Amino acid sequence: MRRPLAVALLTAALAAAPGAQAAADSDPTVPRAPEGASAVLDGLKTFGQAVLRGGDGSVRQIPAGLYEMRVDGGGMLQTYGVGLAGNAQPQARFNESGWSGSPLAGNGEAGRIRWVLEHSYPQLNDLAGLAEAAGAGALTAESAAAGTQVAIWRLADGVQVEAADPAAEKLADYLQREAGRMPEPPASLGLDPGDVSGPVGSRLGPVTVRTGAQSVSVTPDAAAVAMGVRVVDAEGRPVDTAVNGSRLYFEVPAGTPDGIASVTVHGATRVPVGRVFTSGVPAQTQIVAGSSASATAATATAMWPRSAETPVTATTGTASGSGSGSGAGSNTSAGTALTTLGSLSAQGSPDSSEERLATSGSSAATPFIASLAVGLVVLGGLVVLLLRKRPLEEESE
Repeated sequence: MRRPLAVALLTAALAAAPGAQAAADSDPTVPRAPEGASAVLDGLKTFGQAVLRGGDGSVRQIPAGLYEMRVDGGGMLQTYGVGLAGNAQPQARFNESGWSGSPLAGNGEAGRIRWVLEHSYPQLNDLAGLAEAAGAGALTAESAAAGTQVAIWRLADGVQVEAADPAAEKLADYLQREAGRMPEPPASLGLDPGDVSGPVGSRLGPVTVRTGAQSVSVTPDAAAVAMGVRVVDAEGRPVDTAVNGSRLYFEVPAGTPDGIASVTVHGATRVPVGRVFTSGVPAQTQIVAGSSASATAATATAMWPRSAETPVTATTGTASGSGSGSGAGSNTSAGTALTTLGSLSAQGSPDSSEERLATSGSSAATPFIASLAVGLVVLGGLVVLLLRKRPLEEESE
């Protein structure tokens, strides 16, 4: 009775392996690679002063104005802070994000903040015309940047803050009063959806390219190349470049073991005004006010289930057929099963050398595979103990 029970436990664990990996890859809480641009904050470049009044009656003077960021791979951004000034640290690393992944998530004033950005400095370089519209007298680049930042803080954070310069304060009042609502801007470069799955021997997708670039390069990762997985169009033709709206597919040959592969697209385009850059610290969040042509990238992943050729059934049969064998034979069967699972896990993991913009690390399935492997080692030990104990009992009888 002990031997069938032990084998059943081991068989159930093996059958659960691909399910655990699939759960890891489909889990919406697993972080994805950043879409768009990644950048490093240079610091506050064009600014004036503002006065922040706290709820406790405190008053302090803080810098308010325009930041600059260096984009990885080339390009420059001009940004304003979404959080309070003084918290954005130079040389901090930022990734492009949608509003839902930033402090603007659920903020009803987010669309008005984009309006402010589109209708003030530096998008409007005619400072005389901007001053006239705001009734501000005369504006310099510094006072225009300060007034714009103050208006953004009021809308984003609801804080009591005024620009120290009277002209900048009039600009801030004008922008806050006149701000309409605009929709969230698209990503500078994105792939939709970011994850696809399907059966072996088919084309998985489509994954649609979303970008303002004239064209982007398309590069499968090393894991895809090694397994013969190609990135193709709807007609099955290999793709190495794409444009906005292009649809990409992962062509997985019949007989391919279960696995994961990815494709990365690269291009150069302006990051849309109103896109957010986050660093993991909410108070440091930046919002784009201007952009040069900047390097961008996005990654999509494909996963396909276990193919019919994967020898799980054969491995389980070997373990079951050892009922009349010795303890050593049973130990070999358990080891074979564990080795098979290790091989499947290795085949299903993306190549660790996969190049991704501003992100690195192992597959999202790694924690699941590791914990499953530990459990199987324990089960393997249990199989050996149960199968060796029976001969000892027979000898004692």
